[in-house]
Amino acid sequence: MRVSYSPGYVAPLPEGHIFPMKKFSGLHDYLLNRQIFNANQIIEPSMADFSNLCSVHTKRYSEGVWNGDLSKKEIRRMGLPWSKGLAIRSRLAVQGTINAGIMALQDGISGNIAGGTHHAMPDYGEGFCVYNDVAVAIKVLKHAKWVKKVLVIDCDVHQGNGTAKIFEDDADVFTFSIHGEKNYPFVKPPSTLDIGLPDGTGDGDYLKILDDALDKIFSSFTPDLVFYLAGIDPLKTDHFGRLSLSKMGLEERERMVIERVTQKEIPLVLLLSGGYAPSIRETVEAHAIMYKAAKEISLPYFQ
Repeated sequence: MRVSYSPGYVAPLPEGHIFPMKKFSGLHDYLLNRQIFNANQIIEPSMADFSNLCSVHTKRYSEGVWNGDLSKKEIRRMGLPWSKGLAIRSRLAVQGTINAGIMALQDGISGNIAGGTHHAMPDYGEGFCVYNDVAVAIKVLKHAKWVKKVLVIDCDVHQGNGTAKIFEDDADVFTFSIHGEKNYPFVKPPSTLDIGLPDGTGDGDYLKILDDALDKIFSSFTPDLVFYLAGIDPLKTDHFGRLSLSKMGLEERERMVIERVTQKEIPLVLLLSGGYAPSIRETVEAHAIMYKAAKEISLPYFQ
């Protein structure tokens, strides 16, 4: 299994900022140190081309991020202070997801040690999301005829509003979001399938609802590629999540999704999406659960 990663995924943030930027380098080191991956499996992306960014985002916004021309209001909405490092990081992460899509089609399974920035809209970013990496990757792969039908499984605790909006008129892209109903974003454009969960939902209910939803999706839609946004923010310990998954429940979720997709021999891309555990260490360990599960379930892909 190959995964995308660049040291440039880490951009400078002010001391005390809530976004756990250091989780990207921390997870990279964790996965290597525990021999879940070796160095040859880490593929460093270049920056995404503006032509590809503009398949989803407006030229004004795409270039505004790069040039630092966004208004103060736009920067506040994005939730991250602008810097050239952030602009570089955002383009690298998008290309990392594009590359992961290609690698999944070649190898069966792949990942990006970043990605899942599902709140970004065509003309603005929000919720710590600058560009919508999944949407850009889907547009690029569809345009190149690598794929026709794509499924997005979004298990971040926050509804994937940007992805839902971008593909609202594309029947070949099935967007599925299971999230906290009362959580951000407060305006939720409809995905192909949305499941809003009440505050405090725990392992048993969450896993049963997800299992039933996957049954429903795969009974009616056969994708060429799946993007899995494996947000860890449904954990009970998350700063913003308001759900009550345990680490065992999270592991079962990862195994459920990965097994469902790989058993059907559908190429799968693994992405981090959100997570705000009490510490960087806990955030890294929670994100690593997905990759540990993937290695155990899909061992032939890791040879």
